Amino acid sequence: MASNFTASKVDTNGIKTSALEKAPSVAAPDDYRPSPDEPFMNERQQAYFREKLLKWKEAILIESRGTLAQLRQESLKEADLTDRASSETDWSIELRTRDRQRKLISKIDAALRRIDEGEYGYCEVTGEPISLARLEARPIATMTIEAQEKHERHEKVSREE
Repeated sequence: MASNFTASKVDTNGIKTSALEKAPSVAAPDDYRPSPDEPFMNERQQAYFREKLLKWKEAILIESRGTLAQLRQESLKEADLTDRASSETDWSIELRTRDRQRKLISKIDAALRRIDEGEYGYCEVTGEPISLARLEARPIATMTIEAQEKHERHEKVSREE
């Protein structure tokens, strides 16, 4: 019997290229787009969003590997102090971007776990379905737009106090 899980791999840079993820039992066709006319978060929709999340994660990991390779090859060799400062600033920005993407990968992994647990697409605050348009635009969303706006208003008030 074939396993329905994919194994984790760590590349030569020490980056995990895939988490232990459940393989979809239904594949979404390439031209498929979720529709409000079908049952919410049916197997096709789950497969579609799983694939979307995995592709996004893989693109981030590929970009990250490129940055690591470039860092290893191009150490700061500029003799001119101005050039060196400029390079250090560029690398600092690049590394901050990679850090944000690292955090994004953990959100992608959390969304994949929610798919496995049957909770994906439902607001963690209200339990209502998150609109397909919102999930299409931000597949890691955990709240409906209304719940997110309320959360952000509350957060703003808390910071001001």
